[in-house]
Amino acid sequence: MNLEPLRMAVGGISANKTRSALTMLGIMIGVAAVIILVAVGSGSAAASRKRLEALGSNTLTVQAGGFQRPGAQAATTRSVTITDADVKALEDKDKAPSVAEVVPSVNVTGRITYDGTSTQPSQALGTTPNFSTVRNFPLQLGTFLTQDDIDSHRKVVVLGSTTVKNLIGENGDLNSIIGQKVKYGSASFTVIGIFKTKGSNGFQDQDDIAIVPFTTARDNLGATAKSVNSLTVQATSRETTDAAQTEITTILTSRHRNTTSSDFLVLNQASLQQTQDASNRTFTTLLGAVAAISLLVGGIGVMNIMLVTVTERTREIGIRKAIGARKIHLIVQFLTEAVLLSMIGGLLGIAAGLIGSRFTIVGTKPVVETYSVVLAFAVAVGVGLFFGLYPANRAAKLRPIEALRYE
Repeated sequence: MNLEPLRMAVGGISANKTRSALTMLGIMIGVAAVIILVAVGSGSAAASRKRLEALGSNTLTVQAGGFQRPGAQAATTRSVTITDADVKALEDKDKAPSVAEVVPSVNVTGRITYDGTSTQPSQALGTTPNFSTVRNFPLQLGTFLTQDDIDSHRKVVVLGSTTVKNLIGENGDLNSIIGQKVKYGSASFTVIGIFKTKGSNGFQDQDDIAIVPFTTARDNLGATAKSVNSLTVQATSRETTDAAQTEITTILTSRHRNTTSSDFLVLNQASLQQTQDASNRTFTTLLGAVAAISLLVGGIGVMNIMLVTVTERTREIGIRKAIGARKIHLIVQFLTEAVLLSMIGGLLGIAAGLIGSRFTIVGTKPVVETYSVVLAFAVAVGVGLFFGLYPANRAAKLRPIEALRYE
C-alpha cells in the first residue's frame, strides 16, 4: 500500500497549521451542528411522545359544546352536552364492546385555603375512582377516591405536588397535609392523597391539580348537574381504539336528536401520536437541513485553502511532473489532503456534537441519533472529496514548464 500521498498530505497540513485549523473548524462546526440540532429535534419528539403515551395509547377524549345551527343566524346556537345517561350508555358492554372504562369529569371552581395560604389549581375536577388508573395519575402518598366516597358525597380531595407546595411551601413535608382539613370554596375538605410528580405536559403543570368526587363537586363546588364536561374513554386494547371511537360516536349521535358526529369531539390518542410523530420527523429533518448548510460553507473553506495550497506549491508540482509524476498522482495527493482536513474536522465535530448534546437546550433534553453521527461524518468526507476535486484537478493540469517558471 502506497502511503506517500498520506505522508505528503500530513506534511502539507502541518506546514500551514493555523490555516488548516481554521478550515477544519468550519467542518467541525457543520458536523456538530447537524448532530446537536437533530438530537434536539429527536429529544423534542421523544418528550411529546412521552406526554401522549402518559395519556395511554388506547384512550380517547370526548368533549361536547355549543355549535351553530347550519343556515341560522350567527348568534343562534344549540347546546350539546354529555349527560349522565350518556355515560351509562357508553358503559354498556352490549352497545360498546370495545370500551373498557369510562371516566367522566366535571370542572370545579374555587380556591383552596390551608393555614392562611391559598391557591387555585390549574386543573380542578370532580371525577370517579377509575381516573387514577385510566389517566395515569399514580399516588405518592395516601389513597385515592373510592366508590363509597362517590356514593356518600364525601368532602375529600386528592392534590398534586405543586398544589401542596403552594399551600405548605417548597420545603414543607408533604406528609404533613395528609388527613388535614382544607377549605375548598366555601366547604371544608379532607386531604386523603397526593399524586406522584408528573411534570409539565408542554401546556400546563400536571402537578397543579385537585381531584374530588364528582358528586361532591356538584354539591359544593359549582359543577354542572346531570351532565359532564368531558369523558376519558379507555378502549379494551390499542387495536380496538378505532372501533371504540366509532361506537362512542354512534351512541352519542343516536342519543341526541338532530346531532351529527361533528357535534362531539372524539380525540384518538393513537391518531394524535401518529400525527405528532409525522410533524416531529418533518421538524427534525428541517433542523438537520439547516445545519447541513454550515457543512456546505465548511466545504467551500476546504476548496479555498486547497486552491491557495495549489498556488503556493506550483513550483513543487512542476518539479514532481518533471521527474515523472503523472496526473493521477497529483490528483490523489491533493484529494488526500482535502479529505484528511475534512475527516479530522468531522471527527472533532462528532466529539463536539456528543458533548453539546449532553446539555439541556431550550428546555429540551437532546437525544443523539446514531444515523445523524454517521451521516454527518460521511457528508463531511464527501464535502472534502467534492470541493477538493477542482483544486486537485487544477494542480494536475499544470504544465511542467510553466510550473517551474512560476515564482
